[in-house]
Amino acid sequence: MSIQPNTPLSELAAEAKAHLRHFYDKEATLVAAAPGRVNLIGEHIDYCDGFVLPLAINRHILIAAAPNGTSRARIRTTCDEEEAVIPLDQPQEILAPKWSHYMRGVFEGFRSRSIWPLPGFDAIIVSSVPNGGGLSSSAALELATATLAEGLADNFLDTKEKALLAQKAEHDFAKVPCGIMDQFASAFGKKDHLILIDCQTGEPELVPFHDPDLTILVSNTMVSHDLTDGGYAARRKDTEDGLAHLGKSSWRDATMADVEAARKKMGDRVYRRSRHVVGEIERTIQAAEALKTDNYSALASLMAASHTSLRDDFEVSCAELDLLVEIADEIGFEGGVLGARMTGGGFGGSTVTLCRTEHARDIAATLEDSYRAKTHLTPQIFASRPVQGAHLL
Repeated sequence: MSIQPNTPLSELAAEAKAHLRHFYDKEATLVAAAPGRVNLIGEHIDYCDGFVLPLAINRHILIAAAPNGTSRARIRTTCDEEEAVIPLDQPQEILAPKWSHYMRGVFEGFRSRSIWPLPGFDAIIVSSVPNGGGLSSSAALELATATLAEGLADNFLDTKEKALLAQKAEHDFAKVPCGIMDQFASAFGKKDHLILIDCQTGEPELVPFHDPDLTILVSNTMVSHDLTDGGYAARRKDTEDGLAHLGKSSWRDATMADVEAARKKMGDRVYRRSRHVVGEIERTIQAAEALKTDNYSALASLMAASHTSLRDDFEVSCAELDLLVEIADEIGFEGGVLGARMTGGGFGGSTVTLCRTEHARDIAATLEDSYRAKTHLTPQIFASRPVQGAHLL
């Protein structure tokens, strides 16, 4: 079967609780869940005051926890044997294991808000979000951690504040200078809605996605990436340099004519990065309107232009991502494909394909067979519709 089934939250919770009993001999008193996200359009512009159009997907990180009567958290995952022991009564440090960096950053956010100390607990983390798939497993872990901390402290933050706390955790402890999209999508997700996020004001607008005849296929290339290796930070630096050459305070004040006028002083690389930013902001605004009016031919063109720009101007695609998009484009509108592009930070990861539900299985089968024939890799493909954001079960 080409489309992988989505594990229900109840099954993930049961798995986490069972592991908690096994490792710590405890019954869970709190279970926090946060979804990953996929972005329909609007890539690498959330840190450029742009607009993005993500959705929370039916792939989650869950944390099952129980008090342990100490001032420390003892945490394990189901995919790493190393236990993280984190003090909850003192400032946080960046210590091993690597996955704990995101959690330590979140705990530091609570400490800085004087929601401190947190009561000690034992916990197990389970995940159905593919790591390295470009689906924001890091933001899901941050939001699940923050939601768990809220429950432990019985002190619940405003959703926007919680998302910004998680973003700062990623900046300071994972050293990834991400924008707000991933954390906002995981925090603000709502069933049957996309989220149009104005990254200048930090305000989300829910865009209805009620039509059951539409399905979103997410195809993981199985080529992993690491956003801490410098590629992401280098692209962000290029956009900052581009904005400085324009003499603008925000990319929202820039036009394509401004970029063309500054082309020589920018140099080729920064010029192309800048061209992507201005173009992608406009494409995302137009895509949201196309969805609202069921103008899928326009949406397909916008998604195609987005992928081309990410491939050629921003240079964050790769051969495997390009191949999956090419296969979807060959299936085309008549075969039920309404648009396809890479999604996420790039350098590997996943593509997103908007399609007709009745054709989803055939499309997935073609994507898998054609991709495997040319790469000898089997992509992980699953279908999703928008789901609820981070919450306690």
